[in-house]
Order: sequence, then C-alpha cells, then structure tokens
Amino acid sequence: MDRKDSGDDFKTPPQAAADVPATAAGIENLSLNQHSQLDGTSASKTTIASGTNQAVKRVETYTSDLNLPISSTDATVVNTPLAKPLDNVKPVTRPPPTADQLTKYDTLLAKVLKWTEIPESSAKGAKQSPIREYERMFLTRECLFRYLRATTWKVDQAETRLLNTLVWRREYGTDSRTSEYISIENETGKQVILGWDINGRPVQYLRPSKQNTERSDRQIEHLVYMLERTIDLMPPGQETLALLINFAETKAGQGATLQQGKQTLNILQNHYPERLGRALVGNVPWVIWGFFKMITPFIDPVTKEKIKFNEDFGLHVPREQLMKEAKGSVNFQYDHATYWPALNKLCELKRNAFRERWEAAGKRIGEYEMYLRGGEQKPLIEVEKE
Repeated sequence: MDRKDSGDDFKTPPQAAADVPATAAGIENLSLNQHSQLDGTSASKTTIASGTNQAVKRVETYTSDLNLPISSTDATVVNTPLAKPLDNVKPVTRPPPTADQLTKYDTLLAKVLKWTEIPESSAKGAKQSPIREYERMFLTRECLFRYLRATTWKVDQAETRLLNTLVWRREYGTDSRTSEYISIENETGKQVILGWDINGRPVQYLRPSKQNTERSDRQIEHLVYMLERTIDLMPPGQETLALLINFAETKAGQGATLQQGKQTLNILQNHYPERLGRALVGNVPWVIWGFFKMITPFIDPVTKEKIKFNEDFGLHVPREQLMKEAKGSVNFQYDHATYWPALNKLCELKRNAFRERWEAAGKRIGEYEMYLRGGEQKPLIEVEKE
C-alpha cells in the first residue's frame, strides 16, 4: 500500500527540521502560560500578522486564478469546488464553557502537555516514538473540548480517547495518505465536497450510484481522506461538517456492506467526535432501508438525532450552492481531471495557512482554531498577556 509522500499535491504534515520533541522534564516544568516557549519559538504580533496575511493571500490568489465560483444559478457547468460559503451563512455559536468545564479543560490540557511519546500502533507492547509537530498541531483547544463533550466531561476518558485517536491516525496513515493513492476511488465522483450548508458547514456528498471499485480497505480509506479534506475547508468558527448521501439511481450491491458500515461508524464515532453537524439521507430505495435497519443499533443516540431521511436538501443547503441532482441550482458535472487536482490544491493551501499561523503563534498545544483558520480571534499567546 503506497502511502509515501508524493510531492506538492498532498504533503505529509510538516515537521521541524529534526522533529525533536520536548523532553518530559521540560514540559512538566512549564506552566500553561510558559508553554509558548516550548520549541524555542518566540511569537510576536508582527510575525503572527505577517504569517497570517501571506497565507490568506495565497489562498485568495489560487481561488482567483482558478476562477472558482462561489455559487451558480444558471446552466453554466461547474466542475471544480466552490470557493467559499455564501456571505449570509454563519456557524452556529456554541455557548461559552462554564467554570467547571473550563477547569476540566485545564486539567486535560495539563495531562496532554506531559505527553512526549506515544505508541506507533494499537498492538500490545507497540514501540513508542516522540509525538510529532503535526500531532501537537492537531491538539487544538477546540479538539480537547470536543473529546470532553464526547465523554460527558470525564477528563480521564477524554485523555484516553484522545490518545487512542493519535495512535489510530499513526496506524491508519491518516496524515500521510496521498491523493494519488486515493485517486482511483474518486474517478467517477462518488464523493464530492461542494458548497456549505445554511450554517456554514462544508458539504460532503456521498453518491453510491457512482461506485466504481470492488470492495476493499481503500474504500474506507477514501471516506476518511475526504473527511479530512472536508475539515480542511471549514471556515473560521466552524467545527462540524454536513454529509449529504444521495441514493438516487443506486442499485443493489452498490451500497456499503454491514461490515463496512460498522467500520465506518467506529471511525466516525471514536476518532471524529463532535464533527458531524448534519447528515441528510435522500432517495433511499427499499433495498437500502434494510441496511439502515441493521446498522441503526450501532449508531450512538447523539449521532442518530443528526440524521435526517428524505427531507428536502434545499431546506439545509442554499440552492445556489446545491447540486441540481439534489434539487439545487448548481449544474455540477464531475470531471476527475479538473476537480481532483483543484480540490487537493485548495485543501493544501488551507492546511499550509493553518500550519503557518500555528508556527507564527508559537506552535502551541491548545491553540484557538478560530485563529488558525483565519478568523477574528487572537492567538493563545496574546490572550494570555491580557
């Protein structure tokens, strides 16, 4: 299985020159407010602003050069991702954490700051290796809060699940899988990321009728890869995504097996907690209803509440950013040679901008995602000085 870095199209998350982690003693002796100096990094307002502005300009230049549309209401064919959410859509604002929740967050953060090595796999007695920079970048403030909410604010459980996710990401190759390796799975456009819903969630389409490969592990890897790209396209202030599963023209044998369904649920519920904001399932044929009945017992109650069957997609996604096949106005026609490189380049620029902001602000565990995504939020180092 080829997961080797293939160059500019999809790069393994950048690491420090030698990727040398901080020592356990060094971390334990740091207070939370001193942690900004962890890699010898000193962030200044000038450095932070410069890094942010340059990253934003690269994304804007690319979307302009490629002429990515924002919406469509006519017959013009669209075969690239859309550029950004509509101006009138805004993420749902989450209530601020309570004093007790903040205390639990601080406790979890203190535990995570002590991590220096983690297992390379989930195998018993697996070799441990230093935590890498891109893994520390994954551990944002909002990430820790997501795991706390998913475990009903049980700190020890949140720590265990968070560590298990980092191990899973290493073992599964989540951060190193290339677009070339996944490409064959998406040649027919059976998964497409296009537009944002009414709450600014990026929309990931699953179109089972476009199935083009035999059942294999790569089909699940494809789903995970596309989930990661959907997360790349989240605007500032957004933590969740929307799944739009359109079973129109789907025939028997084109849907997932029960084993694949259970494996997918395990990945989503254990390693992407609090990421699903809405799941819209439409045009469900009777042969697929049986599958949903079998898989329902494995879906946790919180996730189950977010799944809507056979509702008008246009009630949830602005029609000018919704595919015509889903009763929207976007005349989207999938062309792999156009869409696939455009999606991956756009996501690469978004990831690079995220990383550059993280580096400019001191490479902090617990950094604000709103800042990292270019929103109106000061980085952690500036908040602590206030």
